[in-house]
Parts: sequence; structure tokens; C-alpha cells
Amino acid sequence: MAASESSMQTDGMELLRLYHQNPSIRLRNRLVHLHTGLVRKMAHKFSHQCNEPYEDLEQIGYFGLIRAIERFDPSQGYAFSSFAVPYIRGEMLHFLRDRSTLLKIPRRWQELYNEGQKVRKELAISLGRPPKDMEIAKRLKVSVQEWQETKLAAQNRMPLSLDATAVHYVDCQITLGEALPCPRSTTQQQLDEERQQLQGAISLLEDKPRQAVEMVFLKELSRKDAAKNIGTSPMTVTRYLQKGIQDLICYLQPPAVVTGP
Repeated sequence: MAASESSMQTDGMELLRLYHQNPSIRLRNRLVHLHTGLVRKMAHKFSHQCNEPYEDLEQIGYFGLIRAIERFDPSQGYAFSSFAVPYIRGEMLHFLRDRSTLLKIPRRWQELYNEGQKVRKELAISLGRPPKDMEIAKRLKVSVQEWQETKLAAQNRMPLSLDATAVHYVDCQITLGEALPCPRSTTQQQLDEERQQLQGAISLLEDKPRQAVEMVFLKELSRKDAAKNIGTSPMTVTRYLQKGIQDLICYLQPPAVVTGP
């Protein structure tokens, strides 16, 4: 098993080298297929912490994987998985943040939902069992699809209790309050991941700008000392820093969202 995993990693790095030298859709698709496990693992983790479907999280994660493939430089010696995970996680976080705003559902749906709750109780009494969506929709004189969409919209805007069960195992239950991460640990985790993503972006810089950024900002050397180490003048170091910072901004900024006409 270990030999097989090692072989896959070797094949993956070779494909990454080929893609870096000559990018193509075919190679990129092969790399995506080879690293689907990174996306699925992250989507599985997030799906237990939110109400979004696993499938949606997985699809969003592939955008992050593609960004990582396009920006990874195999010559820098970084493990691709360490480089890619922050991109995948970042795409999912952007998706969840965009979905987290409070929704205002149409007044018709509010009225329909309230009326549907009354009908549900009446049918439960008359039928002696919980009514089906089809039976409720028929009484309301709307389609089953409209009734289900109304229910979903109403449920998504309802606040969750911290005592609600988030994860259910055979021998125990974990409440939402227990599943929520500690703010301090969440902040630290976010800082660690942002640092890792920054290191990955620095690795993509050209050699001289990368050296200048690392010496001045990471090792905190003066520009004069950095110039001595690089073998150039302080003025040139300043130009390297300007280019490095501009490139880092391009590497780290979220991708533009392309909308249809």
C-alpha cells in the first residue's frame, strides 16, 4: 500500500513538472483526477460543519484545486498537497461566507409556509399520521415543488439552537455548540493556513524578488544587508521588493467571478 502511494506521488509530481513546462487542459484534468482526494476530504470536513450539501462543497473545492495546479512550481521543492489545501479550503470558505448572509424570503412564501404549517397539523389529525408534501401541496393548491422550495427557504433562515444535534454516533451525540470550534483556535488555524498560503505564493516568485522578500520581510534584514547577500545594490533590492509585492498580490487575490450576460 505504501509503495503504491509513493508511486502515485511520484507520478503526480512528474505530471506537475510537465504541466508547469507546457500547460494543457488534458494534463490539468489528469492532475485534478489524481488529487480528487484532497477536495473530497476537505468537502467532507466542511459538510459536517454547515448545512450546505457535500456535492456543492466538492464542486467549489475543485476551483481551488485548479488554481493550485496552475500556480504550483515543482522546482521550489514544496509538497503539492501542502500547497493546494489552502487554495481548496479558501474557495470553500468564500462560498460559505457568500451564502451566510440572512435571506429575506418573499412575503408569499412566508404566508404559504405559515398556512402550510396549519394544514400539516389538520392533516396529521385527520389522517392519523404525518402528511406527505404532496398532500399538503394539494390542500394549499400549489405544486409540490413550490411547497418544497417554500419549506427550504423558511428552514434556511431559521436560527439553529446550540443544543441541536450536529453529529450522531451510535454511542453518543455531539451538539452544535460542542462542534463549533473555539474562536481562539479558529483564529490560530486561519493564521497558520494564511501563512502557509503566503509561503506557497512566495515560492512562485522569480528568484531575485523571492530572495529580496525573504531577506527583508522574513529574516528582517536591512536592504543594505540584503543587497550584500544577493550581490547587488540597495536600489536594486528595492525594485526586487516592489516586483515581489506586486506578484504576491496577484497570486493571493481571489479570482474574479465571471458572470453571464
